[in-house]
Amino acid sequence: MKVKPAPNPTVSPNHDDQGVSLKRRQFLWQTGALALGAGLGSRLTALAEATKPSQPNATKLGWKISVQHYTYRRFSLFEALEQAAAVGLRYFEVRSNLKLDSKWPGKNTNEDMPADARREFQSRIADLGLSIPSVFADFNGKPDQAKRLFEFWKDIGTEVIVAEPPAGSHDLLEELCENYQMRLALHNHQKGQSNYWSPEIVLEVCANRSQRIGACADVGQWARSDLDPVECLRKLEGRIISFHLKDVLKKGDLHSRNTVIGEGQADCANTLKELKRQGYQGVVAIDFEHDTQALQEDMAKNIAFIEEQARKLLARPGESAHAGRR
Repeated sequence: MKVKPAPNPTVSPNHDDQGVSLKRRQFLWQTGALALGAGLGSRLTALAEATKPSQPNATKLGWKISVQHYTYRRFSLFEALEQAAAVGLRYFEVRSNLKLDSKWPGKNTNEDMPADARREFQSRIADLGLSIPSVFADFNGKPDQAKRLFEFWKDIGTEVIVAEPPAGSHDLLEELCENYQMRLALHNHQKGQSNYWSPEIVLEVCANRSQRIGACADVGQWARSDLDPVECLRKLEGRIISFHLKDVLKKGDLHSRNTVIGEGQADCANTLKELKRQGYQGVVAIDFEHDTQALQEDMAKNIAFIEEQARKLLARPGESAHAGRR
């Protein structure tokens, strides 16, 4: 039996004066980013200046620069949203197993969110000028939980469910994707920690299935597994639904530490070239695991790296993803 899709959401609250919401977002940008950079000097200020809202070059390529919630895991959801807005982002990927807020102890950012928390969540993302195009969700394999999950995130306005679902659940999830007009992106953690660690495994799951089922390509995890990220992207061409960008210090080390994008061995510049070659348009989620007191400075660097690569790609539209590789 087909599941009746949830109604279209109304995420933004009504405003008597739309200028109030705009001014609030400008205030959050001007005060938030600079206040978070206090003590870091002109270096962060310059980096933040380069990441003002919209990232125009990435936008021209159809890329929605987002951040994975795990990046801000030491914060509650509402604090994490403010952190993302403060560095100029307009997209956020929620991780459903992280804490909600101290007002709702013991609750996570998932489909079990209380109604009052859900209303506050929708109000906050509207005030911050954020949207939630994707969510990294956990499935327990039970149909009722999967249905509630799709209903909840459809109502928030989310388009893509990122997951590593258990074996035997793909038929159910494919049906839900069709019924709710959403997509499922199979994410790859590194070898030994994921049932989807290689492109071949993802393609096997996707075989003879709807185009609503595809990959959430995590290039840093491929590098940890000693796979070539560009070659992995090429194998998945036509099935890439979402994209996680992270860099790692050492390719082939399953436990290698995350590092600022462009400073490691995950070949991040060439992976972005390959995305451009494939005509990918969608979420480019910064999945930054290395949490320190310099987190916002590092995030400003990560955003600036993507925007600079986008600028170069627009200036050299015909360049191959393999050009200049060493």
